[in-house]
Amino acid sequence: RKHRMSTFHAVVWMDHSEAHVVMFDREHVEAQRILLRSHHKHQGKASDTAAFYAEVAKALTGTHEVLLTGPGLARNEFRDWCAAHQKSTDAIIVDSIASDHPSDAQLAAMAKQYFKKFDAMVADSSQT
Repeated sequence: RKHRMSTFHAVVWMDHSEAHVVMFDREHVEAQRILLRSHHKHQGKASDTAAFYAEVAKALTGTHEVLLTGPGLARNEFRDWCAAHQKSTDAIIVDSIASDHPSDAQLAAMAKQYFKKFDAMVADSSQT
């Protein structure tokens, strides 16, 4: 019997240069950091960004709900990019919240709190 994560949530903190992807279920937390690899400072920025977003989207494969957070517009731009290019990721983004620069531990704590409420709401609405 293979163990698989049941309610697999993720929180993504991102700005225009990096993304911290923290995934968790009730027992496990795993974090990874994705950096925007800009090879050319002045040209090819759009394609670098697209590659960065694609990598973040790929990291979220298998998650059920994703919370986006971060200080600027990157999270909204990522969401727009997903809506255009990565429908499956766009479909699992449940919210986008502004935040400063929390540590991965603070990030996981914030997300756990958020999803506790989220899971409770979902449970409520599924009972007829």
